[in-house]
Formats: sequence, structure tokens, C-alpha cells
Amino acid sequence: MKINVVLYEPEIPQNTGNIIRTCSAFEMSLHLIEPLGFELDEKHLRRAGMDYVETLDYHLYPNWEAFYSTHKDKGQFVYFSRYGMQSFENCVFDTNAEEIFILFGKESTGIPRDILKNHLEETYRLPMKASARSLNLSNCVAIGAFECLRQVGFSDLSKVEVIKGEDWLLK
Repeated sequence: MKINVVLYEPEIPQNTGNIIRTCSAFEMSLHLIEPLGFELDEKHLRRAGMDYVETLDYHLYPNWEAFYSTHKDKGQFVYFSRYGMQSFENCVFDTNAEEIFILFGKESTGIPRDILKNHLEETYRLPMKASARSLNLSNCVAIGAFECLRQVGFSDLSKVEVIKGEDWLLK
């Protein structure tokens, strides 16, 4: 199963850098839908995503239509929005799907209403206090990505420390 994070017109390079790191660590593909609020060149990507860019599978699309027409029949789509009419606790990721696409909107306005209106059943809101406007984009991606991985069993991800050794705490 392939898990994909999709960013609709991200605006802040530091958020995208954090998301690059998350996608790389979780072996997820990243899809970026233009326009971006920053330059997508080696200098900016490397600064934002450190050395994780080298191991990242990412794709760039000129607009929503180009992305959606390419992937609409390839698996499950889950949209995140503060306007979602369902709580994220009710989201069930399809463990039999060939691919899962987890979609997030730009920092200032989210995913456009015209897109979300066509996907109400797949649009979720992260529960938070009523007076909170929103959470940081990279935090939302981490929450959504981790829950997706938890539901599908963490696939081939390591559950032990391999760099210093799984018994490092015992030394």
C-alpha cells in the first residue's frame, strides 16, 4: 500500500520542510499542487527539508485538476479541513486500498470549498477547542499521517531504534 500526503498550494516553506521530513521518515509520497508560496529549488528545499529531500518521493502538479485527474481512481481520498462535518475520530482508512491520499489545504484558507463540497463524506475536522481557529499545517499532517499508519499497521516501518541500537537505554 502506498500512502500519499497532498498539499494544496502550500504557502510557508518551513511547514513544507517539516512535512518533507515526516513523509520521508514515514515512507510516504508527497504531492505538491501549485502555485506554491515559495521557490521549489534545491536551495530552498534543502534548507526546509534538510537532507530528507534526497529520500523523498515527491511530485509537482500545476493545479488541482492535473493532480485529481491523475489519481482520482487510484484509492481512498481523505480531506482535512476545519470545516469538515465529521470528526477525525470517525475516519477509517481503507487497509485494502492500493493507495491512500491524505489532503491538506494552504495555511491561509485551506482546501477550497468547491473541492470539499464534492467530497463531504471524506472530509474530516480535527477536534479542538471551539475558539481555536486552526492547528499548524505540519502538525495536522503529522496527526493524519500517524493515524493512517497506525490503522494500516505501520507497514514496513521500524519499531525499534536501529541507529544506536534497540538496547541503547539499557547501556
